[in-house]
Amino acid sequence: MAVIIFGLALAVLDGTIVNLALPGIARDLHASAAQAVWVINAYQVATLALLLPCATLGDLVGYRRVYLSGVVLFTVASLGCTLAQSLPMLAAARAIQGLGAAGIMSVNSALVRLIYPRHMLGRGVAINSLVVATAAVAGPSIAAGILSVASWPWLFVLNLPLGVAVLWLGLRALPQNAVAAPAGVRLSWLDVLLNALMFSLVVLGADALGAHRGSSATGAGVALLAGGLLVGLVYMRRQWTQPLPLFPLDLLRIPVFALSMCSSVGAFAAQMLAYIALPFLLLDSYGRTPLQAGLLITAWPLAIVVVAPIVGRLIGRYPDGLLGGIGMAIMATALALMAALPAQPDNTAIAWRMVLCGIGFGMFQSPNNHTIVTTAPAHRSGGASGMLGTARLTGQTLGAVLLSIIFSIENAHNGRGPVIALALAACFAAAAGAFSSLRVRRAAAAA
Repeated sequence: MAVIIFGLALAVLDGTIVNLALPGIARDLHASAAQAVWVINAYQVATLALLLPCATLGDLVGYRRVYLSGVVLFTVASLGCTLAQSLPMLAAARAIQGLGAAGIMSVNSALVRLIYPRHMLGRGVAINSLVVATAAVAGPSIAAGILSVASWPWLFVLNLPLGVAVLWLGLRALPQNAVAAPAGVRLSWLDVLLNALMFSLVVLGADALGAHRGSSATGAGVALLAGGLLVGLVYMRRQWTQPLPLFPLDLLRIPVFALSMCSSVGAFAAQMLAYIALPFLLLDSYGRTPLQAGLLITAWPLAIVVVAPIVGRLIGRYPDGLLGGIGMAIMATALALMAALPAQPDNTAIAWRMVLCGIGFGMFQSPNNHTIVTTAPAHRSGGASGMLGTARLTGQTLGAVLLSIIFSIENAHNGRGPVIALALAACFAAAAGAFSSLRVRRAAAAA
């Protein structure tokens, strides 16, 4: 589990750790701010595009092998990021780093399923969920600490000793697959290409539409999005009849699994909408200092840290759908209350709403992940693990794009834009809770 925790933390952290360094990167590498954003986009697109191929590869050749290969690639690419002398070099190294992260994130839940006995699996899933939730919000804080004493390449130097340590521990500790893959099944490189094209075109098209930089950007966004949907249509037709589809349509035919995926996308879209909108609300509308805003927002992940282990012990005693539904109901209520705050609220009023958001998300995430991991047959644990990461990144991307659209229509600095975003986040959380609650009925019918 130490291998899982540190490897997953590295992969998730690097999705956000460079955000704070973008101005310095643009200045040092003589690039514009718009070009510097590719340091983030290259990592995110590569990770999302290769998650499912890496997950299927784990089903075929072993989760341990894919995980450790991802660690090696991630660590070597981190060295490339450290030594990069131009923005194209840095973006290329970040894309390779994203491929390594895809290897790590695609099979980590499948490895947890191998590590824990079934009656304790909920605790292992809770630890996994806790690492993802904590690392996702810790990136800017860690980056601030490093950048206060060193330049931006040191953000990637940090990965080198940790990557070597994870590799050394992993070679000694990670288990082999317990169930062999079906005979005669192979990974189709055409399907890998179609999968990567579909996700890349859709994400880049949605980003161009969300950026709202004028008619040319809008036209390009529509073209990219249409191209992604067309590739997706061809790709899905190929996947429909395959015995071990790269895009796991076989798992999505399981009603409880499909409902869990819908819940996950909705929950992470709500989380991302709130995470990006809250700094604008706290700093610009409520006049809080950066330190005060940071401390108030930290109440959210701290609540997850406290709640996740408790919920992990409840998994198996109560239905996952019930726990997740209650969690999302709490989070939706807290987000709605956040949107309804008066013009000048005190810190206590903000903090307890943040805590409620964390409690709700913490109650939801582990049971939902537990259902996704355990609903799949043992030989499809990799596919389920890959879909778990895909749902998280899809929801976060959706939330970020919707927020860009909101901020292009409403002012982000006078409070109206962030309030609309929080209200929309509450709606997404409520929808996620509804999908989660439907699983209780489905599970009862199946029993």
